[in-house]
Amino acid sequence: MKAKVIVIGLGRSGIGAAKLLNYEGYKTMIFEEKKNGTYQDLAKKIINEGIEVKLGKSLEISSFEEFIPNISEIIISPSIPWDHPTLEILRSKEIRIESEVNFAWKRINHIPWFGITGTNGKTTVTYLLNHILNNNGLVAPMGGNMGLSATSIVLDIKQGRIKNPDYLIMELSSYQIESSPDINPYIGIWTSFTPDHLERHKSIENYRSIKKSLLDRSNIRIFNGDDVELNKNRSYLGEGIWISCRNNSNNNYWINDMGYIVEEGMELFNSSIIKIPGEHNIQNTLMATAAARKVGLSSDQIKSSIISFKGVPHRLEKILEKDELTIINDSKATNYDAAITGLRAIQSPSIVIAGGRLKKGDPKNWVQQIKKSAIAIILIGESAFELKGHLKRSNYKGTLLTCEKLEEAIHFALDIEKQYKPKSIILSPAASSFDQYKNFEERGDRFREIIVQKFMSSN
Repeated sequence: MKAKVIVIGLGRSGIGAAKLLNYEGYKTMIFEEKKNGTYQDLAKKIINEGIEVKLGKSLEISSFEEFIPNISEIIISPSIPWDHPTLEILRSKEIRIESEVNFAWKRINHIPWFGITGTNGKTTVTYLLNHILNNNGLVAPMGGNMGLSATSIVLDIKQGRIKNPDYLIMELSSYQIESSPDINPYIGIWTSFTPDHLERHKSIENYRSIKKSLLDRSNIRIFNGDDVELNKNRSYLGEGIWISCRNNSNNNYWINDMGYIVEEGMELFNSSIIKIPGEHNIQNTLMATAAARKVGLSSDQIKSSIISFKGVPHRLEKILEKDELTIINDSKATNYDAAITGLRAIQSPSIVIAGGRLKKGDPKNWVQQIKKSAIAIILIGESAFELKGHLKRSNYKGTLLTCEKLEEAIHFALDIEKQYKPKSIILSPAASSFDQYKNFEERGDRFREIIVQKFMSSN
């Protein structure tokens, strides 16, 4: 048995790292601060696999002191700040600190990575690229910041559940990039840039430099030229492939006046085949197309794959269409800008369900979009009264309700839908889920579940 490694966090990435370490013969221990019933159940399953779990272990240096003489390494999940004071103390004691993603990279860096980042849009590009490549006979599993953790993919490869991958498509958040200095993608994609996670990164300049570091280490760089901030910083970002929905000679891929996607002057296929709504999804498709072309796929191969792509769970996901009403799950809209983009992409007037745990950001543009799109808005969670204040001060004229739980908000939405006859009801939180749910997926799954139950019971 090799020296002991401590993994911090009993979440998706922590469990993935611990299982991989255990498979490789390391004596592994997981520290988890929480100790409620959910985590106790998780701990029992992990312990049965031969991995030690310590619940109720805070990220204070006192939690580590008795283990320091025998620790060879500490693996952290993305939720742990890279510069946390306890980690700095542990580094001073010459204990190696490594992120889960960086740990995975060292084991499978012989496989070319797509590293996809951006404030918004990265999940759609990840899913779309995965679909395009797999649809054309390439083995290209996806994961990272969504789906499978990077270490879970490594373990699946080592144990033969994923055989001979051609590429790995990895969605990477700023948290993961910050703590993964070794990752060197074959293709790096930067989808968008707006202020986000400033409660952790402190300044927009620091947030930008973290994102940029991934692209700087990429062999091929793809940028969204329609993003205001990225376009403004072209000279700072350096050479790369630029896309745009506008016919512009400064870009490598664009949409011409006839609606065709053009690659360096050559028409590939018409953008009318894109089924996922919104101009932002045309941008996402252009970036995925540019990446697919770089691995040798033909325009016909890419076109047929785009036609069959149905979209991403929790991102403008159509849950139900009945008569003239569409019910949409946009739980992944966890900040103001993502929510604005989603609302612009759908038919209005809408009944909007919003709220959760707010991130830092200016709500002004979100408020203006709500005034344009929402005939009624129902606010939930810990941010409900703060968002209500923003809307009231803006002289919002629509119906404005607050409640604590998603279940209650859906009841209100379906009730007032009979009166207002909107085009859509949309879960568009503009906030994270962490006040009531473990992630946006759980929130979106619950929304879908309630809607399906209510409409099944009414038929």
